[in-house]
Amino acid sequence: MSAPPPPPDEAVPVPGAVAVIGNDKVLAAAQHIVKSLATSKNAADDMIRILSGFDHRLSTITSDLFPSPSPSHSHSHSQSHSPSRSPSDPDTDADPSSLAAFDAAEQLIHLWDTTPEALVFEAPEDDAAHYLAAVDAAVDHLAAGGPAAASGRAGVAVQLAMARLEDELRHLMLRHAVPLDASGLYCSLRRLSLESMDDLDASSEFDPATPHSAGPDTARSASISVNPFDDHLFDLVRPDAVDELRAIAHRMARAGYASELVQVYCGIRRDLLDECLSVLGVERLSIDEVQRIEWKHLNDKMKKWVHGVKTVVRSLLTGERRLCDQVLAVSDELRDECFVESTKVCIMQILNFGDAVAVCPRSPEKVSRILDMYEALAEVIPELKELFFGTPGDDVIYDLEGVLGRLGDAVKGNLLEFGKVLQQESSKRPMMAGEIHPITRYVMNYLRLLVVYSDTLDHLLDNDAAGDTHGGADEDEEYLQSLTPLGRRLVKLMSYLEANLEEKSKLYEDGALQCIFSMNNTLYIVQKVKDSELGRILGDQWTRRRRGKIRQNSKSYLRISWTKVLSYLKDDGHSGGSGNSLGNSTSRIKEKFKNFNFSFDETYRTQTLWKVPDPQLREELKISISENVIPAYRAFVGRYGSLVDNGRSSGKYIKYTAEDLENQLSDLFEGSLGSANHSRRR
Repeated sequence: MSAPPPPPDEAVPVPGAVAVIGNDKVLAAAQHIVKSLATSKNAADDMIRILSGFDHRLSTITSDLFPSPSPSHSHSHSQSHSPSRSPSDPDTDADPSSLAAFDAAEQLIHLWDTTPEALVFEAPEDDAAHYLAAVDAAVDHLAAGGPAAASGRAGVAVQLAMARLEDELRHLMLRHAVPLDASGLYCSLRRLSLESMDDLDASSEFDPATPHSAGPDTARSASISVNPFDDHLFDLVRPDAVDELRAIAHRMARAGYASELVQVYCGIRRDLLDECLSVLGVERLSIDEVQRIEWKHLNDKMKKWVHGVKTVVRSLLTGERRLCDQVLAVSDELRDECFVESTKVCIMQILNFGDAVAVCPRSPEKVSRILDMYEALAEVIPELKELFFGTPGDDVIYDLEGVLGRLGDAVKGNLLEFGKVLQQESSKRPMMAGEIHPITRYVMNYLRLLVVYSDTLDHLLDNDAAGDTHGGADEDEEYLQSLTPLGRRLVKLMSYLEANLEEKSKLYEDGALQCIFSMNNTLYIVQKVKDSELGRILGDQWTRRRRGKIRQNSKSYLRISWTKVLSYLKDDGHSGGSGNSLGNSTSRIKEKFKNFNFSFDETYRTQTLWKVPDPQLREELKISISENVIPAYRAFVGRYGSLVDNGRSSGKYIKYTAEDLENQLSDLFEGSLGSANHSRRR
């Protein structure tokens, strides 16, 4: 049995200390101070100061018993000790110095336990080193086994030490966490030249200095490849605290408190990452909440998600991986587990929003933003595979790839919906001036935006039988096969647009205005193709065919609109004569002039209200009209003008000169009533 405890006022020398140190008086005095301080809560705050300053020999004793800890020292220390025994147990062999080290360690651990509000790692540096050495001694003693009494004491000491280290770990991680805000995260990306974030709205938290204002064909900024384990990438905890955190984690793992370590570490890191997502504008939303958001607000959230994903992976998760590797170096399995557990909620929040968007009702306007999300996720998945390696990360990667696939399906589904909208759109209100229809502008701008994502869409649409990419009423199979998957889909969508416009042209009763409407819209389509990547994807053959349609419409317009006007200038073989014959000829000529004037004036009044927005096409049409009308009119006036130009009312019949007609024709297709000043009576 153990010896009974001494009276409270009796100094209890540490067993074996005299043999180790050779100065029992100093050690006994120190023990007496320890015991006295431990009985007084008011004196506890002065305990460390008194112990460390009492005598240089006491400092030497403490240093000898508890050398400064290091992982390698702790490991070798635990291997070198033989099982110890209680000093009161004569039946076991024990190393007196080992027992002395444990007894001193036990006292130091109990001493700190009397002041739970005090923090070891806020005390002078040597105190933290001595405490960690005491923990090593207690853990070693517990691991070595021994009599039940000694082992029980060691278990209690280790339990107390682990509770304190758990609190110290929590405090250090919270105190030394690097404050994060959107501006800081944004600057970290800019510093690394990872990604331009200029196309965020000015209303976003990032508020970059140069907002994105270019059109849809502006090349998107390309990210550069970086090493995700660059030591200077991003620090989530101040570097001066990492060594202390690693020292605590090492001892908790050695003592068998890995689960407590995981719980504290992951809980704190998980909360901080969640806070970062909130700062970045990536909200925790359910599928129902996402589907109820108006498109304008959803669009903003999708943009923030795109940049949030890149920021999370390239700054936060990469930094988190590095932090795990540094702090939890004691075990590969432990650091992988902690990384997955710490980041799981963050990853799931990102993926849940992606899934919610993927299952939203189909709408063509969402395609480009969903493509942004798809590309952002596809871009970071290889980097995430480098971060989530090993079995614990397999499920994470599987979930990421699942969401990526569903976003891709959403893109294809929305494109199919876009085709259906084009086929089913049946507005019956014609453009009064025959100008470009709003649907033409919308579709062409939409398609120009799609080609910005040509590589991604080629991948998604490759062998997409459900998309019915083959087709186009006027395109041959050989041409279609020469196109990319996106090219075939574009041809199909444009064929829907052209068929829709053809139906809309039939809303005009005037055949000539049908031709003007068709020319305007076809030319707009051709110009949008020529001035963008659409031209490269569709090729010259597609453009040539549309230009041919414009020429055909131009000829049809001239025939329909001016044939009747020119019919009054035809030479019917009338010539000068005498008597009744001359009178009849003059009467017919006058009638022809009157009919020409009436028909021309009517055409002029109508077609000055028509609109041809393209200046080149407008000028070409005017030239074509002049080449047909002016020579015919000049010849007719030259031949028959004398028959009606000798009376007092000659201006009634020969209303215009050839120059007058030229001036009148210059007013056509301007979309407003022409000026009467161009007319000049003879």
